[in-house]
Amino acid sequence: MTDDPERIAGVADVDCRGRQALVTGSTSGIGRAAALALGRLGADVIVHGRDREAGAAVVEELSAAGVDGRFVRADFADPDSVRELAVTVRRETDGLDVLINNAGGFFRNGEVTDLGVEYTFHVNHLSPYLLTAELLDHLRPGARVVTTASAAHRGSELDLTRVRTVDGYSATWAYGHSKLANVLFANELAARLDAADRDVTSNSVHPGAIPGSGFSRFLPGPVSSALGALDGLPFVTSVAEGAAELLVPALKPETATVSGRYFADREPTTASRAARDETAARRLWEVSADLLDVEPPLAATDPDAAEDGG
Repeated sequence: MTDDPERIAGVADVDCRGRQALVTGSTSGIGRAAALALGRLGADVIVHGRDREAGAAVVEELSAAGVDGRFVRADFADPDSVRELAVTVRRETDGLDVLINNAGGFFRNGEVTDLGVEYTFHVNHLSPYLLTAELLDHLRPGARVVTTASAAHRGSELDLTRVRTVDGYSATWAYGHSKLANVLFANELAARLDAADRDVTSNSVHPGAIPGSGFSRFLPGPVSSALGALDGLPFVTSVAEGAAELLVPALKPETATVSGRYFADREPTTASRAARDETAARRLWEVSADLLDVEPPLAATDPDAAEDGG
């Protein structure tokens, strides 16, 4: 079909047989569409989410496409659950070619996780950071890491003190700030992979405004209903189009060596000034490790430039 994500992305002719992929947040929305596209292209796919029934349905579709699909449940508010996901991936595969960090959401209520970290920042940033760190040495040469960010990062400045509290919680601020962290993380990962001479790319993506993705379920009732009514209008991104945004840096031959970029409209584009702040990216990397009580993965590109972000 012409509206398949792989056709929209221009990767319908890419042969993914023999490749292994993990797509987080792939039981619904753009994650599900990207996982199924990878399967249709021949990749074996690990499906992640919290809904076992929805995960089984995706695996069934992958099996029907003739590829190996497996569902792994993991709660991204729980570091131990994320680590178990990584252990399962390492046990069930002999290496990853594609890692799509797509899981996340917009959360109305301010909560603090067991780590003492605001829920949105933990789920949207810390867990992808931890999962990627746990899988770094499982990424095959030529592997690609793609992190779902958002244009909502624009207008945010990195504030690593505010993620330790929910005083004065703003769901909009928390979401935009977590998406800024996604872009900074992807950029810093790219820089550190390059410094380590690893043949692995890292990019972030704005998938568009997608009513059909299920994102609107996190919003207040009237807003959710309004977004649902927009589905199908020409200025609104479809689920297939959003998934195609992920597939461009994940699969397109022309992006095989592109790293440390922010993609929108299926092209590398310029992220906000705050998202291009290399000092902030290094600080986020170090503070994230501290919040998770792990050693910072990969060597710093400039150790003297890292700061204690507090």
